[in-house]
Amino acid sequence: MQTLDPELQQRAAHIKLLILDVDGVLTDGRIFIRDDGEEIKSFHTLDGHGLKMLQASGVQTAVITGRDAPSVGIRVKQLGINYYFKGISDKHAAYEELRAKAGVEEGECAFVGDDVVDLPVMVRCGLPVAVPDAHWFALQHAAYITKHAGGAGAVREVCDLIMRAKGTLGAALNEYIK
Repeated sequence: MQTLDPELQQRAAHIKLLILDVDGVLTDGRIFIRDDGEEIKSFHTLDGHGLKMLQASGVQTAVITGRDAPSVGIRVKQLGINYYFKGISDKHAAYEELRAKAGVEEGECAFVGDDVVDLPVMVRCGLPVAVPDAHWFALQHAAYITKHAGGAGAVREVCDLIMRAKGTLGAALNEYIK
């Protein structure tokens, strides 16, 4: 395991709330639409288990997404995500409302995004993260760029990063080899 950059370590160690975009972060960004209009999305199980482990370590989780797909609501419920903001056109306003509900400061929030619509949160939070295939302008504002793509383990990577910085990852992983 590589040593964390000291600045990244410090930022991640203060995180109390992980906020996620959906399309391009929890999914690969592709949207499949059936003839009846139903949207189909694909989620990675590594991301889901990472979120469960992060929550068990005491970090809250949230989703802020511009779309309102029923499949996302189902996945949010399955994962026990604390806060769900859907159909959001103003992510900054949703972020402020979320912070008030969660009782956290900006420096205690991490956000994972992939496009310019995510920048109103990315430029304000303590740990802005982008996936590697994010829009170039969003990449410029990320303190960390994941090695894994959206929908392919990027969220798990961020969960592990935060837990590692907080000193909780080792104990959580060791539970599986007892």
